[in-house]
Amino acid sequence: MSLKMKEMPETERPYEKLELYGEKCLSNAELLAIIIKCGTKEETSVQVAQNILKSNYDPQMGDLNFLKYMSIQELMQIKGIGRVKAIQLKAICELVVRMSKPSNYKRVQINSTENMAELVMEELRFEKREFVKLFLLNTKNEILKSIDIAVGGTNFVNVNIKEILAQALKIEAPKIILVHNHPTGDPTPSIADIKFTDRLYNATQIFDIELLDHIVIGNKNYKSVFLETKKMVNNLE
Repeated sequence: MSLKMKEMPETERPYEKLELYGEKCLSNAELLAIIIKCGTKEETSVQVAQNILKSNYDPQMGDLNFLKYMSIQELMQIKGIGRVKAIQLKAICELVVRMSKPSNYKRVQINSTENMAELVMEELRFEKREFVKLFLLNTKNEILKSIDIAVGGTNFVNVNIKEILAQALKIEAPKIILVHNHPTGDPTPSIADIKFTDRLYNATQIFDIELLDHIVIGNKNYKSVFLETKKMVNNLE
């Protein structure tokens, strides 16, 4: 039988260790142990936390990101995790997601594709469905408004060009940027992405709206549909 938490040296107990040395000195298991609070008769809270980390079904997500996609029922299948602890973990995961999002996109100035991609990367890179976000900008490239314009499946999404134009015309936004994610993690624009961008570009020209970019978000990487289209054209010439 393993040592109980109170039998361990104070410097090895997660609560005391954080208080003495700061949260940066704790391992993922120790941080999780603080959240789940107590272990079982057989295992300490740290050992239960280690059980959670071992349940990562997708190593590409990293040490902790997989928790976001585990359901309460899946968490409860882990030894030492009951209903309350599973709910606590889901709440913490959602708080982390919300903390990673900008509290307000308004008046953020966009200077490049990289700038825009970095702004939405943490929000979109682990999504399991395709999300399409529309950003409406003023003449200074400052964001006036952001809109979740469409949600699709794992490899498709239907986007209405009329809806995009209507949103821009509603507030007289002279510029727009479209962003969507690829749940596969590969941001390479598909033929459908390229064709849609071409149609959207032609439609915006009619209403004197400038389509600054259409960006595809992957896992820690991104691609501009504009730039990828140019590469394809150059390769064909």
